[in-house]
Amino acid sequence: MSDSRAALRYAKAILDLAVENKATDALEKDMKAIVATVSESNELREMLASPVIKGSAKKEALLAIFKGADKITEGVIGMLVDNKRVSMLNEVALKYLILNEKLKGKDVAFVTTAVPLTADLEKKVLQKVGDLTGNKVTIENNIDESIIGGFVLRVGDLQYDASIANKLSNLKREFTNSL
Repeated sequence: MSDSRAALRYAKAILDLAVENKATDALEKDMKAIVATVSESNELREMLASPVIKGSAKKEALLAIFKGADKITEGVIGMLVDNKRVSMLNEVALKYLILNEKLKGKDVAFVTTAVPLTADLEKKVLQKVGDLTGNKVTIENNIDESIIGGFVLRVGDLQYDASIANKLSNLKREFTNSL
């Protein structure tokens, strides 16, 4: 089973639990904090993916970073650590946000850029994505300087990568394949 499918299953279970406990808004806030924090910190991503660092240390660090989070969020962190799936924390949080927005009748467009979006550009992206999906759309802008320039757009399961880093990678692959 791919990590993406597993993340979706975890996210669905978390959303069901949040709806049952009437905590969808609190969890949405927590999941946005997780996505923002993990996206901004290379060290945190490396720690989550590291097989050398013990799960208990990862759990302790995450609970300290997200201190004051909802009990369900703390349980999610504990569950992912116990199941040795903590490296998927960011993806589970992203999938949760997407599912929660769909529950509200909206789509979330995750736009990753090297620099923050301007208000004008954000408005244009909202318009274009709204036209494409036919749904009301909100934008989450993640900053990742490693993409160098351009953008990566994710709406639901669809992804469009127009980043310079992706184009350079494709060019490198073409050169190595032609040799």
